[in-house]
Amino acid sequence: MAYEGTQGPEVQRQLRACRSFCAETANRERESTLATGKKQPMVQFKGIMKKFGKVMAVEKMDFDIEEGSLVTLLGPSGCGKTTLLRMVAGLEQPTEGDIFIKGVRINDTPIHKRNLGMIFQNYALFPHKTIFDNVAFGLKYRNVSRDEIRQKVNRALEMVRLPGVENRMPSQLSGGQQQRIAMARAIVIEPDVLLMDEPLSALDENLREEMRREVDNLQQLLGVTTIFVTHDQREALSMSDQILVMKDGSKQQEGDPQTVYNEPVNHFVADFLGHSNFIRGEIVAVDALHVKIRIETGDVLLADNRGNFTVGDRVELVVRAQRFDLFPKEEFQAKEGMNSFEGRIKDRSYMGGEVSYFIELGVDREIHIISMMRTRIYDIGEKVSVQVAPHHCHLIAIEN
Repeated sequence: MAYEGTQGPEVQRQLRACRSFCAETANRERESTLATGKKQPMVQFKGIMKKFGKVMAVEKMDFDIEEGSLVTLLGPSGCGKTTLLRMVAGLEQPTEGDIFIKGVRINDTPIHKRNLGMIFQNYALFPHKTIFDNVAFGLKYRNVSRDEIRQKVNRALEMVRLPGVENRMPSQLSGGQQQRIAMARAIVIEPDVLLMDEPLSALDENLREEMRREVDNLQQLLGVTTIFVTHDQREALSMSDQILVMKDGSKQQEGDPQTVYNEPVNHFVADFLGHSNFIRGEIVAVDALHVKIRIETGDVLLADNRGNFTVGDRVELVVRAQRFDLFPKEEFQAKEGMNSFEGRIKDRSYMGGEVSYFIELGVDREIHIISMMRTRIYDIGEKVSVQVAPHHCHLIAIEN
C-alpha cells in the first residue's frame, strides 16, 4: 500500500482510523473464509437484463464480484455500465434476472435497506448544509446516537485527510476537497458495497490523478467491495482488480487488467483499451511455439502460439503502440526470432517524455508507435527500422 512506508503523523492517524473502522468486518471475513475455504462473491448478477421499452440497455449477463475487490465497469457512453450500477443501487429495476449481495437477492429490497454507499459524478453535496451534516446524512436514518454520529463523522473525515472542516460549507472547499467529502459521506455508513459513477470525470487532469490515488489507497485500506464506472482506460487499468468491458449493453470481456490489456478477445476491446495497431494477414505456418502470419505488405511475422489457429485462417495481429522498438535504418541489425520491417516517418507528435510516431510501411499501410525519448527525435521523412517481439503480438480472429 502506498502509505505503509510513510511515517508522517497524519498518515499514521489515517491508518489507525481505517484499521479501527474495518477491524470487525475483517475478522468476520477471516472467520467466514476459514469456515468455507473460499470467499463467497459479494455481488452476483445472474441473468441480469434491462430494457427501456424496445431499447436493450443491458443484455442478459452473469457476473460475480469478489468481496473486497475493486471492479471497474468500462466502456463508451451508452454501453450500459451506469444502468448496471443503478440496478445495484435500486434506482432501476431489472427487466429479467437477479442481483445478490452477500448471497441475498435484493431485487425487491428498498434502496435505504441495501446498505450501499454511492459517489456521484457531480458530488451531490447539499449546498445549504455544513460538511458535518453532509457526511452525517446517512447516519441520521440508521438509529445512531448523536455521540456516535460525531465519532463516525470525525473518523471518516480523518480517513479522507480533511479533519477539522466539519463546520465549513461545501462552497468553501475546492473541487478535490468536495470529492473527498462525498467519499467520506459514502464510507461513514460502513457500506457492504461502494458504488462510484464516474466520480473523477469533472476534475482537471492533475487533480484527477491525485484523486485516483486517493480512491485506490482508501479502497485498499478499507477493503470495501467497490464497483467503479468509467470510460477512462487509465483509471480502469491503474485501479482495478477486475475489469468488465462493455459495448452496446453486452459484456465483451472480463478479467484482471493485465489480461484484458494484453489478451483482448476482440477488435473492440483491443481498440478501446490503449493505442493498438491492427495488421491483417493470413496464417501460413503453425508450430508448438509460434504462428507465422503473412501480412498485407508481404512480410511474414511471428506471434506466440496462444490460440487454436490453423493455416489459412484470416487474423488480425494486434500490437500495442508502446511495444515497438524504433531504430535508425542505417544502424539497425536484425535479431533472430524478432519481427522487423522498414518504414518512413510520416508524422510525429512530441509529448514530453515520449514521442508519438506514424510510420508508413507501404501504400495505404502505416503503424502507430509511441517511443520513449531516449536519444533523439526522428525527423519526418526519415527512414527507420521497426522491431517487435513475437510475445507482444496478439492474434484475434477477423470478425464478420
